[in-house]
Amino acid sequence: MPNSPWGAPYHHSRSSGVADDIDFEIKGQELQFVEIELDPGESAVAEAGSMVWKDASVEMTTVFGSGDGQEGGFMGKLLSAGKRLVTGESLFTTVFTHQGGGKARVAFGAPVPGAILPIRLSEVGGTLICQKDSFLAAARGVSIGIHFQRRILTGLFGGEGFIMQRLDGDGWVFVQMGGAVIERELKAGEQLHVDTGCIAAFTSSVDFDLVGAGGVRSALFGGEGLFFARLTGPGKVWIQSLPFARLAGRMLQAAMPGGPGGNRGEGSVLGPFGDLISGN
Repeated sequence: MPNSPWGAPYHHSRSSGVADDIDFEIKGQELQFVEIELDPGESAVAEAGSMVWKDASVEMTTVFGSGDGQEGGFMGKLLSAGKRLVTGESLFTTVFTHQGGGKARVAFGAPVPGAILPIRLSEVGGTLICQKDSFLAAARGVSIGIHFQRRILTGLFGGEGFIMQRLDGDGWVFVQMGGAVIERELKAGEQLHVDTGCIAAFTSSVDFDLVGAGGVRSALFGGEGLFFARLTGPGKVWIQSLPFARLAGRMLQAAMPGGPGGNRGEGSVLGPFGDLISGN
């Protein structure tokens, strides 16, 4: 029986759909991995380099594009690969197919501390919008594309939230999120302000816009940047406490001469001048 990241079992029945209906189990605490169980002929699609281990009967194939099997010829594969390139991912995807008898397993690991969240797309309206580096793995048949924020203001100042991944289909997807993860259900018209990097994922019914962080003093010295993301319901939102970009930035900052760089915050517009003000 597949388990959630918090140990509670998932109950799901097999249904006829586009994607393979795989079984899985998520293991670990801060550094998690998902173990997927495949029946003969079933496949899982994953980011290149995310595999931890696999049974010998699971064959690994690297494909051009998203690997959902629905690209439709060379031009379709080229378009799918182009979408992955725009989101900063590899042009190639790895497909793992069970070619033997009985059951076989393959495991994929998250690259940073946090949680792997399993989401069945058929239970969230068939589409999930997530950060561009969130996708880890999915059942074969799930389409991996891109989602652009259409508003000019959001495109110019949205930061990590401007170009996002779009996952379509009816099967299981596994998205990796940094730090602790909170799920919020927004009612129609209900709004939530979130740091743009802390938005892990949301359903397609949620409206994503930007709102000013406050006055000039707050923008310059608050350390949270000029804008917050404004999420408006109805729909579900997943929030991560430790975005991957923030973790990498903190590590780079700590490794630079002068130590952690004071208390400017990664969102401050002061940049290097913050060191001068803080005495570093």
